[in-house]
Amino acid sequence: MSALSLPLISRQIETCTRCARLRTYCERIARDKKAAHRLDTYWGKPVPGFGDPRARVLVLGLAPAAHGANRTGRVFTGDGSGDFLMRAMHSAGFANIPTSQRSDDGLRLKNAYIAAAVRCAPPDNKPTPEEIATCHAHLVAEAAALTRLRVIVALGRIAFDASWRLLADRGVIVRPKPLFGHALTYSPQNGPTVIASYHPSRQNTNTGKLTTEMLEDVFRKAAQLVN
Repeated sequence: MSALSLPLISRQIETCTRCARLRTYCERIARDKKAAHRLDTYWGKPVPGFGDPRARVLVLGLAPAAHGANRTGRVFTGDGSGDFLMRAMHSAGFANIPTSQRSDDGLRLKNAYIAAAVRCAPPDNKPTPEEIATCHAHLVAEAAALTRLRVIVALGRIAFDASWRLLADRGVIVRPKPLFGHALTYSPQNGPTVIASYHPSRQNTNTGKLTTEMLEDVFRKAAQLVN
């Protein structure tokens, strides 16, 4: 695939109906809404990736948040996790602004593309292994379109595991199985470097498990690797 196919891949993701449980949940959330967003029109569909088609860095998260990307239609947009992530990406030169609030907020990514292991918001932020496996084809398609890809920043363990499944599809096998831990970096000989990071969820950022400085360090490392 070439980068020109990304718009087609996005349309295929948006119309995906493979996981009935997730589609039912997203549609219900979009209908019932959250009190703070009761006047908003929710996206309510699977969320494709977003960013620079010539990206060297793929930022991989878990899944859309029910009232974040499931509402705004753009990954890591409309909630605290998105702003936390964008501050770090902006500090390393990957984003033109340090916030991610609406799909029309003017945010542009440079040399980075953001996607998720699962494209529908899951109940309790917990997709099943079957749902993760079913959604993997979307990640494979987007990654194939990113022909300059050199680094994957995996936000959380599910994204980390999805990164290695993606590389295994390309024939990149690492033994023993890489361990997940914040800022651990793996550079296989015939595939992109994988940098692990804690996910910028409220659970991690509010407790100090992941600080702004920790995430900025991860993206500075990614910038060094591609520059």
